[in-house]
Amino acid sequence: MHSRGLSPETWREKCGVFGVYAPDEDVARFTFYGIYALQHRGQESAGIATANGREIHIRTGMGLVSQVFDENDLGHLPGHIAIGHTRYSTTGSSKQENAQPVYVEGDHGPLALGHNGNLINAESLRDDLEDQSISFIGSTDTEVVARMLASAPGAGWLERCANVMKVIAGAYCLIALTPDSLIAMRDPYGVRPLCVGKLGASGWIIASETCALDHLGAEFVREVEPGEAVVIDAEGLHAMQAVEKRRDALCVFEYIYFARPDSVLRNKLLHPVRMIQADMVIGVPDSAIAAAIGYSHESGIPYAEGLVKNRYVGRTFIQPDQRLRDQGVYLKFNPLKQVIEGKRLVVVDDSIVRGTTTPKVVEMLRKAGAREVHMRICAPPVRHPCHFGIDMATQWELIASRQSVEEIRQHIGADSLAYLSIEGLMDAVEQPKSSFCTACFTGEYPMPVQLQMDKLVFERVGRKGKREPVGVSWSWEQDRH
Repeated sequence: MHSRGLSPETWREKCGVFGVYAPDEDVARFTFYGIYALQHRGQESAGIATANGREIHIRTGMGLVSQVFDENDLGHLPGHIAIGHTRYSTTGSSKQENAQPVYVEGDHGPLALGHNGNLINAESLRDDLEDQSISFIGSTDTEVVARMLASAPGAGWLERCANVMKVIAGAYCLIALTPDSLIAMRDPYGVRPLCVGKLGASGWIIASETCALDHLGAEFVREVEPGEAVVIDAEGLHAMQAVEKRRDALCVFEYIYFARPDSVLRNKLLHPVRMIQADMVIGVPDSAIAAAIGYSHESGIPYAEGLVKNRYVGRTFIQPDQRLRDQGVYLKFNPLKQVIEGKRLVVVDDSIVRGTTTPKVVEMLRKAGAREVHMRICAPPVRHPCHFGIDMATQWELIASRQSVEEIRQHIGADSLAYLSIEGLMDAVEQPKSSFCTACFTGEYPMPVQLQMDKLVFERVGRKGKREPVGVSWSWEQDRH
């Protein structure tokens, strides 16, 4: 039995967050294009909230950004501050009440908030809030932190952010909106990316990735530091180190797959970073194309486009259930028979997670006439689940956790299979291994996760006989003492 209304399967999210403070600008339209640029980070729901100094307006819906919003919607979102969110979730939580931003009211007035990541102590925090007679509408950890922030103690929003960040644990990039302020927070490990940009003379943008800044003509200023809180209001940008930075643990999968190749992370454009050394002829669109080109350059083997992607079909990785993943493979790619027929192909892909997509790609290429198919994966084997915002799979579902490379090769039907090593990956990103979270490859988590490897909560019998995550119960009253 899990906490009232909050099951672990509804926590884990890889999303796109965006915020803009820009007087005299159409912030709703800016935010529409901002989250449109971040659509790759989530495709199940989208939302925009705006503020005009007195009140907050919000619109959320299920589907892609372009499906949720039209001109009429944007016209009903006035103000000079806005936040946006595009969401990916796990099975069971893809429903309207979990769409973000979430809107709450607390001791400090109304507040809207969007979240990218996963709070690993969300269940116990929700229990404590419910014991204080605070009710919930949805089942996400986002609503938990929104209700905490809306009533957090502190003289101003920076101090309130700090008080919240001292209590919550896990991976998070939070973007929040009050009637007169834009707020951002990043966890002390920096697991998920978040950046700040300048828009004209007096405007500011905060976004998950720099590609959103580029589309809006904003200038990249810097990344939000791990453990930092940022508040933007009429007096400008204010920042503080709200909690002590623990260690650099940026999710290395941002480099491999999640982030767009035209985004900049740690002052490095991702496209050339993904052009890692390997042998390949064609790449699986789109995330492996840069790696395929790099392999072609290094090996001298000509590069060709052998698979065409239907860009109107969502990434199979983030579809909400396995049935749609399976169907999505056939809808997503079309092999170019005239290009690959009779050829010995070396095919690069970004990763193999469950081992359900790759066999279908190999089969598709063979049916199109490929004489040989040699798979090269530009990531190490994924052997451990992620507890920090990415719903990869349970431990058992991860094929590399229970099969050798040769067994995986036989499973996918390839003539040969090779993975990039951890050392090769670190050489490609040109940064020390200690500055990333590589737990999905190594099992070495940067923080205690207090979760079993099958992604169920590690529980104990706590106060009032309830089973809750290991940890202490919490209330603002207790925190004051």
